[in-house]
Amino acid sequence: MNNKEKGKRSKLKIIPLGGLEQIGMNITAFEYEDSIIVVDCGLSFPADDMLGIDLVIPDTTYLENNIDKVRGICITHGHEDHIGALPYVLRKVNVPLYATRLTMGIIENKLKEHELLEITDRHVVNFGEIVRLGAFQVEYIKTNHSIVDAAALAIHTPVGVVVHTGDFKVDYTPVYGDAIDLQRFAELGREGVLALMCDSTNAERPGFTPSEKTVGRTFDSLFQEHRNTRIFVATFASNVDRVQQIINTAYKFGRKVAVEGRSMVSIIETATNLDCISIPANTLVDIDQLKNYPDEQQVIITTGSQGESMAALSRMANNVHRKITIGPGDTVIFSSHPIPGNEKPVTKIINELLRKGADVVFQDAHVSGHACEEEIKLIYTLVNPRYAIPVHGEYKHLKAQAKIARELGIEKENIFILSSGDVLELGRNSAEVSGRVPVGAILVDGLGVGDVGNVVLRDRQHLAEDGIVIVVMSLERSSGILVAGPDIVSRGFVYVRESDELIEEARATVDAVVTACLDRGITDWGKLKGATKDALSDYFWKKTKRRPMILPIIMEV
Repeated sequence: MNNKEKGKRSKLKIIPLGGLEQIGMNITAFEYEDSIIVVDCGLSFPADDMLGIDLVIPDTTYLENNIDKVRGICITHGHEDHIGALPYVLRKVNVPLYATRLTMGIIENKLKEHELLEITDRHVVNFGEIVRLGAFQVEYIKTNHSIVDAAALAIHTPVGVVVHTGDFKVDYTPVYGDAIDLQRFAELGREGVLALMCDSTNAERPGFTPSEKTVGRTFDSLFQEHRNTRIFVATFASNVDRVQQIINTAYKFGRKVAVEGRSMVSIIETATNLDCISIPANTLVDIDQLKNYPDEQQVIITTGSQGESMAALSRMANNVHRKITIGPGDTVIFSSHPIPGNEKPVTKIINELLRKGADVVFQDAHVSGHACEEEIKLIYTLVNPRYAIPVHGEYKHLKAQAKIARELGIEKENIFILSSGDVLELGRNSAEVSGRVPVGAILVDGLGVGDVGNVVLRDRQHLAEDGIVIVVMSLERSSGILVAGPDIVSRGFVYVRESDELIEEARATVDAVVTACLDRGITDWGKLKGATKDALSDYFWKKTKRRPMILPIIMEV
């Protein structure tokens, strides 16, 4: 078969390795013959039932198995759900990184922390620039989002162009930089686009997402209304435009601004060095200098808008912050909406702040960074793709975007709602899901990456729900006779001092079972432990309707 015939028959494979059926952990592989490129490499945060887990990162086994094909990782923007897994993935898939200015600045801070900066090949890309990676040419297109320097990608492949929007909104009056490059989307549409992979996060919301600048006017009103109080504003560390507007308003009202929260300080420092944020002279002060100014001249921008227990705002509200305490005469503005699933911790911290006597504002001081229904329609109309592949969101969000695509005239069979791991094969005139690759979630707990799996999580759940009972006994080595115990220790099951009778009966139950086993000549420790577990489990269930974890320990003397 000659190369021309081979080229005609080869297909583009689009393989989402995460980011579908959930918000976060965005990572997608594009494969054509001997070339693979990866778009984004994000993490997600643990669900409530992932006890003790810090982060969740994607399983990149497929990339590791095909490492000789992987040409590079192209990043759309600098949010954790798009870059957070890089320090873990780059250890196994060390390939060149491509990102815009601020995005790369934030990534470099991460790599420095993980001591990977020197061994990672990094390339800063300008908007309009094309990166050539094997069979692919990746073009970076200016978009707007809740972080500066967000990009969409036009991925030029031998079978056609795939447009990946990244996270985006259409903002005609952005705080920093230019508006989204709708002209380039339209040009690509006229030239012909094979597939559109579009952000689905707000696909259920009708209308347009308001401009980020509308929040600036809200801040002006709130600062005017609370002229005589110290003002705290809690927002996402990465929302540089929001921080810019808070600083602008503070400057108008003659206030000094302090920034608190490690991630916030780091990102603002990076944004300042890259001229992505403009801070008027003598406006930003160190948190230690605030004591030199009256309360009505202070603004503190802080992390913790999602109720995170260790974030600066939570520590201030709970009087465990080393330098600042919130109380009567303070105003706290929440400049974010709770991420789905974070409603309870956010409500908890609001209640705590109100108890302290603070005035709390948690409405109208935020706009989304994601496109609503009408903006999604605009992108579809400009790009005019043959195939629609909704991305970034839970199933209901993907389904909502599929409905929009149908309304715009895209045939049902040309809309693909994929699951993570699906392999979508695209030709010039064909598309089908042809198989699956291994995907999954790798759990990060402290310094351990992937060493906590479902079995350990199940044990943690069991311990959390029913506690543990430890049974300790000693056997004589030569005769196999029980010489000490059984002693019973309980943690998280019952309070021993108030359950003497229960524990005494449990001890008698174990004694009887072990003695019976020894009388029958059973001295195998495994069998003795099994018999102890079964007998105790039945006894506790009858008495308490609970099944604690039972851990027999046998010592030889």
